[in-house]
Order: sequence, then structure tokens, then C-alpha cells
Amino acid sequence: MGTNYDAYAAKMRALTLDGTDLEVVARFTDMLCHRESQVLDIGCGVGNTVNALRRRGHHAYGVDPTPQVLEVAAELFNGTWFRQLSANQLESASLRSHGLPEQYDAILLAGNVPAFIPREQLRGIFSLADQVLSSSGVLIIGTTSHTKGGSADQDELRQGTSLQLMQRFSDWHLSPYQSDSPWSVSVYAHIKQRSGFPSPDGIFVLPSWSHGQ
Repeated sequence: MGTNYDAYAAKMRALTLDGTDLEVVARFTDMLCHRESQVLDIGCGVGNTVNALRRRGHHAYGVDPTPQVLEVAAELFNGTWFRQLSANQLESASLRSHGLPEQYDAILLAGNVPAFIPREQLRGIFSLADQVLSSSGVLIIGTTSHTKGGSADQDELRQGTSLQLMQRFSDWHLSPYQSDSPWSVSVYAHIKQRSGFPSPDGIFVLPSWSHGQ
């Protein structure tokens, strides 16, 4: 039985218009990124995450293969932020030909996207991320842990790239991941320990004389 994309698009449109909080992925991503980051949301759906990141000052774009959800994204938000692209079309040349940036500070796959694409396409996304992520960039994958595209598949498919698992959580709120956790949020980067960002981003170190005062 195929997916009813019309029903899914209508459901997500209604949730958005009802004010349902659909921004948890954006909050998680925003925490990991410097200001005005370039972000690519693969499988963006109706665009809630892209919109939330845009409102936080990031340069976010979404790609999705499904015209029904992209029609809702264009209705609710700014249609120029979105492109109709499937996972097997994602490579540097296609990003350029569709007017998208060729380098990113974060790439997102959220909401079980890995479970709905072929294994080789997920491998291709790891390869793309390896090529187009900045030196401090992150690939963030949120999906069901023990299905196709889950944590074990991810760790295997990232081999052959320079990406390493930086951290894995059991939800978008940084809860610890256990082997039996049903959900996983995995953060991959070129290096496990990223260096800090040049801007303060909330860090205001007191002078040394204040210690013990």
C-alpha cells in the first residue's frame, strides 16, 4: 500500500495552522550551529524546520521529492526556500543547478527519512555530507533506532567517509541513548571534538580577578 501524501500534507498543514510545536528539530540544530549557518533539510516535508531556522537567522533550505508537501510548504512559508529533489538526486552538481548553496554547516534528516529511502541513497547522503559540510559542520539524523536506516546502518554506511559519530541521543532533548532506545538522534562531524565558534554565543568569561570573590 502506497503512502497517502495528500492526507499527510493536509495533516501537517492542519497541525501547523493549529500552532502545534513542530520546531524541536530546529531548536536542536540551532544549538549546534553558529549564527547565520547554511542548513539543508533533506525530506523537509511542509517546511516547519526550515521556517523555524530562518526565523532564528539561519540560511536554511529544504528538499523533498513529494509535490504535495512542497505545495503546502509554499503556501505556509516562502516557496523559494524549497526544492523538489529526491535523495538519489543529491550531489554537488544538482545542488548548484537548483540554485542551492554548495557548502553547509548542518545537514538534517529528521522524522524517519532514513527508513523510507534505499540503503544506497542513505550511503550517498553520507558521501554528500562528507563533501559539502564545512570543517565544523554536522550531519544530524533523527530516526527510529532499530529499523532500516537506524543507528547500526548509519554507523556502517558512514564508513569510507571522514565523518565520525560525535554524539547520539535518544530524543531531541539530549536524553542518553541506550542499546534498547527506540529512537535515536545521531550527530556526525568530520572530527569528534569540534572547536568553539568565534562569536560569544552566550559565553562571557569573567576576568581572572573575580575568582573566589
